[in-house]
Amino acid sequence: MFDSKDYPDLLVGIGDPDDAAVWRLDDRRALVVTTDFFTPVVDTPYEYGAIAATNSLSDIYAMGGKPFLALNVAALPPDLAPEISAEILRGGAEKCREAGVVVAGGHTVQDKEPKFGLVVLGFVDVDKMMTKGGLRPGDVLVLTKPLGFGITTTAIKRELTSVEETNEVISWMSRLNAKAGALANEFGLRGATDITGFSLLGHAHEMAAASGVGLRFWFDKMPFISCAMKFAEQWIFPGGSSDNMLHFGQFVRFAAGVDETRQMLLFDAQTSGGLLLSVPQEKLSAFLIRAAEMDQPAWVVGDVVTGDGIDVLDEKP
Repeated sequence: MFDSKDYPDLLVGIGDPDDAAVWRLDDRRALVVTTDFFTPVVDTPYEYGAIAATNSLSDIYAMGGKPFLALNVAALPPDLAPEISAEILRGGAEKCREAGVVVAGGHTVQDKEPKFGLVVLGFVDVDKMMTKGGLRPGDVLVLTKPLGFGITTTAIKRELTSVEETNEVISWMSRLNAKAGALANEFGLRGATDITGFSLLGHAHEMAAASGVGLRFWFDKMPFISCAMKFAEQWIFPGGSSDNMLHFGQFVRFAAGVDETRQMLLFDAQTSGGLLLSVPQEKLSAFLIRAAEMDQPAWVVGDVVTGDGIDVLDEKP
């Protein structure tokens, strides 16, 4: 049986809830390793490849690291037109180039439904590593991308979105978390995760449990892409969002004014979401000023408290 105590240089491994594995190289540096891949979330192959690559790279940024090397992981139908496969790979490669990451190879197999993603390696300064267990009471919770990606991509599959709505969600999902990770490093943050399939509340629960704290969110401060509420009122949620509510709902207490539609928006399964960062209160003002200077969106959506579980309030007290 695997025992992490037998591997003292494995700083983060299978027993931790974090976004990537971390292996200590020396007193200063550690190697960060992750992999992720999924089926298409949009109809255009280039954008699908770019979003999948962005999502894979995000785990490195969420740990406070900087990615440098990647391998493609692809499962493609044998009857898929070669130009479509090429566009998927091109989208991933160009997003990696934007991130300063070298795609050094990879592996493909045949499958009935396309799947694409990356294995990614990065470096992190051991003293600047961020984990889900780094939250402290009194910290403020900051989100770096809006919510609503899962419900909107489901609407895309049902051909319900306008061109503008489709382009909006693709733009956000294709946005690297590189600036957000660099900003977190600059301010010495210790608690972070990226918001993906488990939803905001699912990943927030993992952080709260790992840190031994409680969390409060303020619904009126939550950022959503422009069409999210419209599709929520039509109940166009992906199946993963319902799974999230069933699994993580037991850890969340909602104020009376947060109805089921709004609750589900916070359980919405995201693809390539932003970082959720825990910022010490005394650093918040300077953090937000610096974020604006970097053109990095940053929404203050809650805070860290003593206790356990998550409270979602109608509005900030």
